[in-house]
Amino acid sequence: MVKPPRFHTKRRRRSGRRPLWRRLQPLVTFLFLLGVGALIMRMPVMFEGDYAPVETRFTLCSDRNSQGCVIDGDTIMIGQRKIRISGYNAPELAGECADETALARRSRDALLAWLDDGVFQMDGGEDPPFDKYGRELRVLKRGQNWLSDHMIEQGLAQESGWGFERGGWCDQTG
Repeated sequence: MVKPPRFHTKRRRRSGRRPLWRRLQPLVTFLFLLGVGALIMRMPVMFEGDYAPVETRFTLCSDRNSQGCVIDGDTIMIGQRKIRISGYNAPELAGECADETALARRSRDALLAWLDDGVFQMDGGEDPPFDKYGRELRVLKRGQNWLSDHMIEQGLAQESGWGFERGGWCDQTG
């Protein structure tokens, strides 16, 4: 049996016009990149956190002559709120040795001096995280100067974070 001949017809082009989605693709790509750029430019503001100014005067909690007081080198109270300052670890007043106790007093006094040096900012907003002891966890700064950096640079505290080992104050000299 012989196959009948086929007549091929050429497909007609659409007058040289591309589909709409192909024509809009460069515009959509440009707008997408513009949006990503705007988000990147705002990142430092977005991730900086919600900081509130604190104008409270502080004393030692043993004196309790003010609205705010310092318990030790990394813990304060404002009113009835107990606040653990994040970003560093200070030695304990009831230390394992005389060196740790002495350093803890110096750390506490340095924290008191820093707090009373003027208005500072505290992060966390209205709903801060809490530690296992029920203390608010807050970060403190004055302008772009972080309290944690100040305490660590003075040798009055240790960095905290991944791989942090608490203590070791009795092994230090100074």
